[in-house]
Amino acid sequence: MEIRDPVHGSIAIHDAEIEILEHPFFQRLRNIKQLGFSEYVFPGASHTRYLHSIGVMHVATMVFDSLFKDQSSKEILRLKESLRLACLLHDIGHAPLSHSTESVMPGVSALKLPPQFMEKERQATHEDYTIKSITDSSFTKSFKGVIDEFGISPTAIAELVVGETRDPSYFTYKSINYFPLLHQLVSSEMDCDRMDYLLRDSYFCGVSYGKFDLDWIIDNLKICPENSEAYLGISERAISTFDDFLLSRFHMFMMVYFHYRAVCLEQMLQRYFDSSVHEYSIPGDIEAYLEHDDAYLYRILKKSQNVWARRISMNNIPKKILETFGSVHLNQMQELESYLKSENIDYIKCSSTGRLSKYYSANSPQNIYPMKVMRESSLSKNHKTLKNIQEATDLFLKYSESHAVNRIHCDYDDLSLVQQNHILKIIQA
Repeated sequence: MEIRDPVHGSIAIHDAEIEILEHPFFQRLRNIKQLGFSEYVFPGASHTRYLHSIGVMHVATMVFDSLFKDQSSKEILRLKESLRLACLLHDIGHAPLSHSTESVMPGVSALKLPPQFMEKERQATHEDYTIKSITDSSFTKSFKGVIDEFGISPTAIAELVVGETRDPSYFTYKSINYFPLLHQLVSSEMDCDRMDYLLRDSYFCGVSYGKFDLDWIIDNLKICPENSEAYLGISERAISTFDDFLLSRFHMFMMVYFHYRAVCLEQMLQRYFDSSVHEYSIPGDIEAYLEHDDAYLYRILKKSQNVWARRISMNNIPKKILETFGSVHLNQMQELESYLKSENIDYIKCSSTGRLSKYYSANSPQNIYPMKVMRESSLSKNHKTLKNIQEATDLFLKYSESHAVNRIHCDYDDLSLVQQNHILKIIQA
């Protein structure tokens, strides 16, 4: 089977994987848009989690083939297929409009996850639905073909998504545990998910912010063994391309993902949830979850008499009256908020925070699976030295602080002339 993708071209699907792709659990992703409300701003951004997931699997295959030249053993082929499926299914638990509806998910206990994936009670996330779908649902039966052909384990696939394993032996080949590296390809500073969505979102949004040299990066990724564990690394000569990759992601957040209209629509959706508590909720029953896609939610919004549901359906957001970047003009923001409150004027405040890296930020602990930089001697390929990525680039230091964008929206045109003039006085000061 072959899929034609506008971003990567031809993508091959194994016969044993077809049952997985054709199962209703995976087909549901056809009806969940990758960027939620962003299509209200970028009309071309109607691409789905379905095609993105296939793209991530394709990128993972290219990376694996670059890292593992010899694939003659069954063990390596099992690891390859486990990675392919973890990347294919990493988003299968996403709710309608992707991240926008996670606030109405139930407590995690409602999902009745397998014991090894259970934690203390908290609100469920899309990752919990991913785990449940893969390991304990009608979807799990669709793995029979890949289990028979490759000997993969659905539990191992879920572990690659989560980042913890109880069975390192499954991922061990010739005394090296490859779990850290494979998990890094699913979720890390330079994972296959990001490699796909930056290029894909740029393409469908019609912007160039997320473009980077994918082929050069893949050619320079390295297996970096350390204490019998393998980590993902990159050649020292490709550090500048890695920097470009980081900045591409940062710019996509600032220019696309944090666009004021999409962010305000998300805030309006939350207001709808808060003010019409019983109209929409996400079930804990994984089989009932199959119904919940974008179309399902939009039908509820269109039928609702809730003012926020109606405004979302009409793409009618309150006017943006003030926007600040970083710490500049925060006093002005505070003065405006105080005035709006004193006048009992309803407003929406949207705060978006962009950070170059969630793994190497100033206020976050380093990821337990650190990315490495490999330096090879020009005279001897056998002489290699390793260091952690943050020691090889100064971008983490330069961008260690979050870049916050704060906005205030209100129905400015409905205010009295006196109120409008007072607001203008504040924002023009």
